Amino acid sequence: MKARTAHGQHTLGREYFVSDDIWRAENETIFHRSWLLSGHISQLEKPGSYYLFEIGGESAIVLRDDDGNVRAFHNHCRHRGSRLCHETHGTLGKTIQCPYHAWAYDLDGSLRNVPAMSDVAGFDRANYPLHAVALTDWEGFLFVNLAPDPPPFDEALPGLAGRFQQWRARELRSVGRKEYEVEANWKLIVHNFSECYHCPIAHPQLNKLTPFRNSQNDLEEGPVLGGPMWMNNPDGSMTTSGERCAPLLPGLDDAQRGHVFYYSLFGTGFLSFHPDYVMMHRLLPTSKNTTRVVCEWLFHPDAIAAANFDPSPAIDFWDTTNRQDWILCANAHRGVTSQAWTPGPYSELESQLAAFDRQYRTRLGEPILARCRAD
Repeated sequence: MKARTAHGQHTLGREYFVSDDIWRAENETIFHRSWLLSGHISQLEKPGSYYLFEIGGESAIVLRDDDGNVRAFHNHCRHRGSRLCHETHGTLGKTIQCPYHAWAYDLDGSLRNVPAMSDVAGFDRANYPLHAVALTDWEGFLFVNLAPDPPPFDEALPGLAGRFQQWRARELRSVGRKEYEVEANWKLIVHNFSECYHCPIAHPQLNKLTPFRNSQNDLEEGPVLGGPMWMNNPDGSMTTSGERCAPLLPGLDDAQRGHVFYYSLFGTGFLSFHPDYVMMHRLLPTSKNTTRVVCEWLFHPDAIAAANFDPSPAIDFWDTTNRQDWILCANAHRGVTSQAWTPGPYSELESQLAAFDRQYRTRLGEPILARCRAD
């Protein structure tokens, strides 16, 4: 583990939270060009099952085709651009049919049926498949990239390579889902997740289970940041009682059993690996002032099948913690958008925030930053 340091950095300035230029640049250079956590493989159990991933005005259909392959496509018809799917998730038939003019696509994206186009000279269905979206399955978590020429996944998120196989996350299934509308800029939510400096005053129950100094970081730079926190009770978990609410996940070693591992994934959300479950937060910025956060709890199928299975201690614990955090984030947002705001210094306990800011500025690019400073 590396010694944490904030390198004497200060927080981001007001312009990063109020500038329309910055918000447009974030959509263009981050949300439309990054590998983003869209969901989990368990959401696509059967052929035809799908869910929508929507961010920054873009919509993608993530589905399982008739051959069992997982694919993603832009959610618009190749004819006049109509959205194809409107429900956030569901099960498709043999085709995806446009509700406007009934163009129909196979689940592999190819155009199958085209009413009243036979008299159009030179028209060839093969030239009009759905626009594909790049997709990667990492340990059962499905990432999409909306760019036409995305970088390889392992190069974009190198901190994930070769890690976390012991949790066997591909086998897990979601048993709970909470959606939150947070009145705060997305960066403030990342900042909040990335430190426990605030935990003694804001999260007394969490701080009792994992005191704020019980933390180390094994990823201190780049697009994946985080590390473990060790629990006061090495046989416990992060629940309302402090006890595990499911059997220990198979494959964990002694060191992993007594820790929770927290990681932020640049621009997309957080993964938290517990001894008895895995938690997934997805960030979906809806404006420069608001963010939708989707949280899910994943457990092993054997635990779910047990007669006495009850995930509520984990769900309730984190729902309470989340809501405490959203109040903090909204309050911070009100402050950093004030005309009087000037950046303050980071504590050494906030080294992950400083690292996020470095990654953020690199991704945004110097021309955008220079234009913002000039404005």
